[in-house]
Order: sequence, then C-alpha cells, then structure tokens
Amino acid sequence: MNKKELLEQMESFSQQFMVTLAELDAMRKKVQEVFEENARLRMENTALREHLSQLVVEEQHSLKSSTRGKEYVESIYEEGFHVCNDFYGQHRENKEDCAFCMELLYSRK
Repeated sequence: MNKKELLEQMESFSQQFMVTLAELDAMRKKVQEVFEENARLRMENTALREHLSQLVVEEQHSLKSSTRGKEYVESIYEEGFHVCNDFYGQHRENKEDCAFCMELLYSRK
C-alpha cells in the first residue's frame, strides 16, 4: 500500500467518521428531546391524577350532601306532610300517599 492509497483511505475513514459522528449527535439530541417530553408528560400525568382525585372527593361529598337533603325531605313526608310543589307543607289526610310527592321523592333523575 503506498502513501497515496493510505491517505485516501484515511480521508475516506475520516469522512465516514464525521458522518457517523453527526448521526450520533442527532440521535443524542433526539434522545434528549424524548427524555424531556417524558418528564413533561409524567408531570402532566401526576397533575391530572391529583385533579381526578380531587374531583372524585368533591363528587362523593356532593352525593353525601344530596343524600342528606333527600333523607330530610323523605322524613318530612313520612311525618305526614306534602313535599310536592302543589301542596307543600300541607298535612296529608291519614298519611295517604300523594302521587305528586311520590314522583318528586322517588323518580330517577
């Protein structure tokens, strides 16, 4: 192998090495972007989980409050008073059932 061939091979190797180095740098940048996006998504996921937990707690509290209110209205009805819009507060004769009150108390909405 003469000097010229050796220099040509060295130049070729150097160019290939530079191309490989550029590809490696591009890959490093892409991996860095992926890591940053992953960290951002983890933080967003954590925030969403906390928000979801808060919404669940609020919903449970709302259901408890709603249930307490319904129980109170039912107790008024059981004491013999109307809870419907038409006869609200009036005494029910012989505690007979009122279709309007029953609709209000037991209809599913």
